[in-house]
Amino acid sequence: MRTRPFKVLGIQQIAIGGPDKTRLQKLWVDMLGLEITGTFRSERENVDEDICAIGSGPFKVEVDLMQPLDIDKKPSVHGTPLNHVGLWIDDLPTAVQWLTAQGVRFAPGGIRAGAAGFDICFLHPRASEEFPISGEGVLIELVQAPPEVVAAFARLAAAPA
Repeated sequence: MRTRPFKVLGIQQIAIGGPDKTRLQKLWVDMLGLEITGTFRSERENVDEDICAIGSGPFKVEVDLMQPLDIDKKPSVHGTPLNHVGLWIDDLPTAVQWLTAQGVRFAPGGIRAGAAGFDICFLHPRASEEFPISGEGVLIELVQAPPEVVAAFARLAAAPA
């Protein structure tokens, strides 16, 4: 396999779905103390979500608490309780191009702006004949890391152990 022309820097987010996000808030906000830092609502993606945070600065990890706008419509963000995992990527366009050439299947929609304002795309949870590599049942979001996150991870990697 050729040298990978991009880096996965770290976890950007986890997204948790349920039929009623107030029940998710009870654990994540009320019990565990996460702060709601934003909200996102999209008819196209059938989602109403609260964006919470663990940590701070470039090492902050989002915890998105999601419920469907319409429980009978797709995508069903509540269908899998751990909806998806988001990974910081240092060069998203290069990663998508390289991974596609290796046979990785991406979900429809391509690279686009995500709920938190970063460019994103999704690896499909199921392989196909044309693209035999997938998340094997897990939806994986690739997120373009902003320059300060790329720099922070580079400093961390260069620090003496």
